[in-house]
Amino acid sequence: MKVLITEVIWDQGITTLQEEGIEVYYDKDLWAKRETLLEIVKDFDAIIVRNQTKVDQELLIECTKLKVIGRLGVGLDNIDVVKAKEKGIHVVMARHANATSVAEYVMAAILSAKRPIHEANEDVKNGYWDRRKHTGEELYQKTIGLIGLGEIAHRVAKRATAFGMEVIGYDPFITEYDHIVAETGVRIKSSLDEILVNSDFISIHVPLTPSTKDLISTQQLKSMKPSAFLINTSRGGIIDEKALCDSLMNHEIAGVFLDVLESEPVDPSNKLLDFKNAIFSPHIAGLTTESQIRISLLVAKEVGKLLKGQKSLCVV
Repeated sequence: MKVLITEVIWDQGITTLQEEGIEVYYDKDLWAKRETLLEIVKDFDAIIVRNQTKVDQELLIECTKLKVIGRLGVGLDNIDVVKAKEKGIHVVMARHANATSVAEYVMAAILSAKRPIHEANEDVKNGYWDRRKHTGEELYQKTIGLIGLGEIAHRVAKRATAFGMEVIGYDPFITEYDHIVAETGVRIKSSLDEILVNSDFISIHVPLTPSTKDLISTQQLKSMKPSAFLINTSRGGIIDEKALCDSLMNHEIAGVFLDVLESEPVDPSNKLLDFKNAIFSPHIAGLTTESQIRISLLVAKEVGKLLKGQKSLCVV
C-alpha cells in the first residue's frame, strides 16, 4: 500500500504509517506542482493533504487506485467530497484535533484587543511611560457572540466563561439540549442579528459553504456595535472583504482579527492591509506544536485503518 502526502505533516504521522508497513511518498510542496501531482497520484492508494491541495474532479479522475483521502485539519472546501463518495473513496479529517489551539487563539485575540501589551512594550522601549494611554479594559462581563456552535466554539465558550464573560451563540442546527448549551451555559439566540447587535466580540466558527459565503457583509457589519471586534479563524469568504474595508473606513466596528482570507497568502494590494485595526496572521489559529502532532498522528492512524479494511470514526 502506498500513501502520497502533498503538504506539511509532522514526522510522527509518517512514522505511524511506515510502522504499519505502508510506503510513504512525501513532498510538502507537491500541492503547488499540479502537473506532477496529476501524473503520479494514480499510483497511490491514499492521499493526505492540508488546505492547499485541490482534490477536485480533475484530480479524482486520475485517482484510479485511490481508496482514502486524509485531511490534515477539518475544513473540506478544497476536497470534492461528493465526487469522492461517488467513486467509493473515503474522506477522513482530523476531528477535533486542533480545537483547543483555535480556541486559545481566539482568547489571545480578545485579550490583545483589550490589553494590547505589545503596544505598551513598544512605547516603553521608545522611552515613554504613559500609563493612561495604555489603560485597557476588562473582559469580565463583556459579551462574546459565537457564530456556529461546534466543538471549537464549545472550547471558546468554556474559556470565555472562565474570564467571567457572557457567552451567546447562534447556530440553526443546535438546540437548547445540545452539550454546548446545556453544559457550557451558552445562551442560544434565534437569529444572527441578535448576536451582531449584542456582542462585544464576535467569533466565527462555521465552514465555508454556499450558504455561509459572505455571511458577514454590509448589513451585518452595520448591525455590530462600534466598539465590537470581529474574529475569523474559520475560512476566508465568510466575511465580505470589500464590505469589511468600508466598515473599517467608516469606523463602524472597532477592529478585526483575520487568520484567514479569501485569497491566501495575502495579496499585497489587499486594502485591508491599510488599516491598523485589521490584525492578520497567516492561517495559524490551529497551528501549535501539540495540535500538529495530534493531527498528524490521528490522520495517519485513520488512513491506515481504512486501507486495512477497518472502520474509522473520522470519516466525513
